[in-house]
Amino acid sequence: MQYRYRPGSITGYISRVLAGHADRRRRRKPVRVYMDGCFDMMHYGHANALRQARATGDELVVGLVPDREIMRCKGPPVQNEQERKIMVEAVKWVGEVITDVPYELTPDFLEELFTKHRIDYVVHGDDPCLLPDGTDAYAHAKEMGRFKMVKRTEGVSSTDIVGRMLMLVRTNNRFSEKVAIGDKDKQALAKQFSQNQQGFDYTDDKDKPDEPPVLKRDTVLSRFMPTSRRLVQFSDGNVADPAAKIVYIDGAFDLFHVGHIELLKKAKEQGDFLLVGLHTDEDVSERRGLHLPIMDLHERCLSVLACKYVDEAIIGAPLEISEDLITTFNISLVVRGTVSETSADQHDKDSKDLRYRTPKANNMFRQLQSPSDMTTATIISRIFANRKAYEDRNAKKVASEQKYYKSKQHVTEG
Repeated sequence: MQYRYRPGSITGYISRVLAGHADRRRRRKPVRVYMDGCFDMMHYGHANALRQARATGDELVVGLVPDREIMRCKGPPVQNEQERKIMVEAVKWVGEVITDVPYELTPDFLEELFTKHRIDYVVHGDDPCLLPDGTDAYAHAKEMGRFKMVKRTEGVSSTDIVGRMLMLVRTNNRFSEKVAIGDKDKQALAKQFSQNQQGFDYTDDKDKPDEPPVLKRDTVLSRFMPTSRRLVQFSDGNVADPAAKIVYIDGAFDLFHVGHIELLKKAKEQGDFLLVGLHTDEDVSERRGLHLPIMDLHERCLSVLACKYVDEAIIGAPLEISEDLITTFNISLVVRGTVSETSADQHDKDSKDLRYRTPKANNMFRQLQSPSDMTTATIISRIFANRKAYEDRNAKKVASEQKYYKSKQHVTEG
């Protein structure tokens, strides 16, 4: 808590002078902080790390590790460099993105950061980041006294998300058909990822060897613990001007990806203020099937709020866009993209007619051509295509995460 000096006192005067001096110094030379990463299958944990990094300075510069470096140090990325760049640039706390940065922060590259890019501090989370030879990737920055640490966002990781996706493929027949995975493959794949690397607990029925293993009821799939403070941190508290053209778009926005971002950007261009409606887990599961959505409502909400094109979100928006909803939020235009997880299903087409009948009747509905054809199924297909590489990578990451949780200490979050 910031101490408030008594008005009129000498200490109050000095405080104002120093605050003014700090503001002038920042305008002349803002504190630039640097955070690098792969940002593959980017989620709200990555976004929160970037938010905290930005809070340690005035401008956040992000270094994006190229595909070849990821391949050398970790294995094949799920998303290519251009897709990952789009994801990072869409985060509202990011001011600049540097591409083609090395995985290792060598003294020569640090010198380039401090001189060419005018970086003051390098930032990373409190979880260890080790190079292939087992050494600390940030050792040089720490030795130079130019390193700042932020708290890791617990409850989510790319490893955990891969496990959730493969659980979906194993049990959701409607979804697995989209990624062209056969019954034997999906059973073996999900069991191997989940049992050996995710720490999920399965039981096999010895009398039914052909039946897939059953997930025990007490299995924990996520450590995520949502708080009101986290939602406040991600929300800008934007309020639309009474005369603003408010554009509304709704959906699940599950496993937030490039397709979502490019559609939200296009939606924002249709007006002055973009309002996003997020459907409940129950509504999404009813439409799409078992183990969907992959990310729960609060997780999906954080990913959407981190996007710079979004002004506000309705958490648990109704499926049908009613007159009451339109009036309550002063909506001027309702939009929807041409690509979605269920866009090819006849049931979904019938559902759309019901959901959007009111804005259509009021001549305030517009269908936008989706700039990208990426869906959640696209990402899962890529993981399945590189099954062995992701198995090996996840095995190492799970061991690292287990070590982190056993030895972690409290770190104050910014």
